[in-house]
This record gives sequence, C-alpha cells and structure tokens, in this order.
Amino acid sequence: MSANASLQSRRVAAVPRGVGNAFPIYAERAEDSEVWDAEGKRYIDFAGGIAVLNTGHRHPKVIAAVRDQLDKYTHTCFQVLPYEPYIEVCERLNKLAPFKGDAKTILFSTGAEAVENAVKIAKAHTGRPGVIAFTGAFHGRTTLGMALTGKVAPYRKKFGPTVPSIYHIPFPTEDSGVSVADSLKALEFLFRADIEPTQVAAIIIEPVQGEGGFHPAPTELLEALRALCDQHGIVFIADEIQTGFARTGKMFGIEVSGVEPDLITVAKSLAGGFPLSGVVGKAAIMDAPEAGGLGGTYAGNPLACVAALAVLDVIAEEKLVARAEKLGERIKGAIVKASQRNDTVPIAAVRGPGAMVAFDIVKRRGTNEPDADATKRVTQAAINEGLVLLSCGVHANTIRILMPLTVKDAILDEGLAKLEKALIAANA
Repeated sequence: MSANASLQSRRVAAVPRGVGNAFPIYAERAEDSEVWDAEGKRYIDFAGGIAVLNTGHRHPKVIAAVRDQLDKYTHTCFQVLPYEPYIEVCERLNKLAPFKGDAKTILFSTGAEAVENAVKIAKAHTGRPGVIAFTGAFHGRTTLGMALTGKVAPYRKKFGPTVPSIYHIPFPTEDSGVSVADSLKALEFLFRADIEPTQVAAIIIEPVQGEGGFHPAPTELLEALRALCDQHGIVFIADEIQTGFARTGKMFGIEVSGVEPDLITVAKSLAGGFPLSGVVGKAAIMDAPEAGGLGGTYAGNPLACVAALAVLDVIAEEKLVARAEKLGERIKGAIVKASQRNDTVPIAAVRGPGAMVAFDIVKRRGTNEPDADATKRVTQAAINEGLVLLSCGVHANTIRILMPLTVKDAILDEGLAKLEKALIAANA
C-alpha cells in the first residue's frame, strides 16, 4: 500500500466524514508555492491553504520570528498576562484600517470567531438583534457563522434551526440573473415585511464572495448599503477573511470600491499559516462591549502574533499589493487564452480583482449553464498533473486560483501550463 493510501485508510478509520478532504494526498513538506506529499511527489500550490498563504509556505521571515518567540513564551492568555506582540499587531492593523478616524482591534484564532465577535460588537453598539447577510455568502461553520452563511448544503444541512433574527437577501451576479436593483428591492421588502431597519444591528458582506464563487460585490451595491447603514444607524461589516492582506491588489478587498466599512473581520493570511484572526473597527463601536464580554483562551496567541508582524513586514517589503495586480493580469490572460482553444472544457466569466481570480466551467461555450461534473474532472486532472486546484461556487462549477503572492514567475508559468493541460484532459 502506498504512503498516501495508508494514511487515507487511517484517516477514514479515525476522522469523521463531516470534515472533507479535497484530495487523498498527504503533505510532507512545503516551501513557498510548492508542496511535496508523503510519497515525495511535488505539487504546485494554487490553493494556498484556501487563501491562508499569501506570503507562501514557511516564509523565512515568518519562521524566524516564530522560532525566536518559542524561546520566550508560547502562551499566557492575553486576558491573564498580556504581552507586547498582541498590542503591536493591533497597532499595525489600526494603521491599515480601511476607514477614517481612530481604530481599535481585537484578536481571536479563527475566521468564524472574528465574524461572531464582529456581530456581538455591532449588537452591543446598537442594542439591536437583527443581522442581514447575502445568499451565497460564507461566514463560518459555527452556529452563528452557518446562520449567516447563505448556502444550505453542506454548511447547514442536518444541523437544525439556526440563530434567530438573521436575514438573507439575494447577492447580485450575472449568472443568477440578480441585479443590484433586485438586491436593493429585496432589502426594501425585508424592511417592510420582516424587520424594521431600526432593529438591524449589522449588514455583513464579503467584498468578493469566497465560497460563493469569487463574485465581486458591485461598487454600486456597496455604496447603497453604506448609505442605508448611515441612514438607519446600522453597522456595516466587511468580511475580509478571504479578501484581506493584498490578495485583491489592495490591502483589503473593500478598498477596491472606495467604500468605508465600520468593522472588518480578518483571518486566513494574517499570520502566514498560524491561527490568528481579528476584528478591526471604528474605536467608538469597538468599545461598546463591557470588559470581559470579549476574548478567548487562545485568542491572539503570541506565536501567531509574531508571525503576523512578520507577514505585514513581508507584504510591505516585497510589495505584494502591487504584485497581486501583476499576477492577476498574467493569470487571467492565460485563462482567456486557454478558453479560446477548442479542446478545453468550456470556460466562462473570467473574473476577480488582483490575484483573487476565478472562472466558471459551463456545459456549452457562450452560455453560463454550470457543469459541476466537468469541474470535478478539472480539479482531478490538475492534481494528477501535480497542481493543487480548488473549486467553489453555489453551483460547484467555479475554479478559483489562490497561489501565494510570493510565487516565483517560473513556477507560476509552470502551474498555468498544468492548468491548461487539466482543462484539456477534463474535456477528453
């Protein structure tokens, strides 16, 4: 039995099926944009741990910072004995906050924690119960996270009733036939039929939907939501967990639109693979909860904090915000070129700001009819070629590309060549 097969057998016996695996390929080591499995096979990583590795696997600055911290202390709990790295991360994020005025930051461990606490902060600030999210959104797998998530299967299936006072309105995309006007009309209906705006604490939106298919939120929609929030005293939350830290060609995805949120949630690429998340927000809103109302035993772990400080240095020093724009242009150009071939699976809707790039696999060229089966064939053909590639989308027909922004040009070109081979192989 091969090493991967042996590990897969052990995984099936020991780990419940509820946590899925994209591939039965077991990582042994990794560097920057490359991963080697338990059998020594090399892969180019176009998944980045689902947008966690904008600065690559094991960036030397990140590893050096963590090794240095290991010789000092690994945990005290910030709520018991606080420490400087936590404060410094908050100071750095406050300076980067995509809104005017004073900012404050609180740290956690996971994206779902960040979302839950952003909602708690908004409720404490407004004294209101309601939260509005969007169809196709993904905000986590905890009880509140899955309630906010705008997709039933697999995130909410079998888990029973969710948190009350959560409402969804349609997210505008071309393939769904929903326009910005439709979304705003649905919001107007919601305010008339289900909850008055003075009972809404927050509206939460991803600047680019992640699991929902890498659909950018139209600037027109974001501007309208900002105006409504101002009008009714609603907190505007931008979920930056997947869009943050240079991925979109801006430090935060909301900056592409120029619209200012009240709070942002951050996680994933903040700490280069170490578990760290946070809420960054306007100081007056952030101070609404009482002392002791927020926190967590592992929240803002010191190892993750020093990793985050190194990540922020790398983003600045290696100019990854600008690099994301250049990478995105190269990737989209390669996909468009592949789509013009007559021997690939049909491709549609190449999109995304910066290096947050995606495209759809459809049944016929010139249409937007989703083909989930062909999409599975593409990701399987890619892994066979030595390329880690993920799908997403409400119809499971979107290919998303999330390679590290530190990827070397030669490796990017090699990965794009493997992607083209996979698109051809899936059409055979």
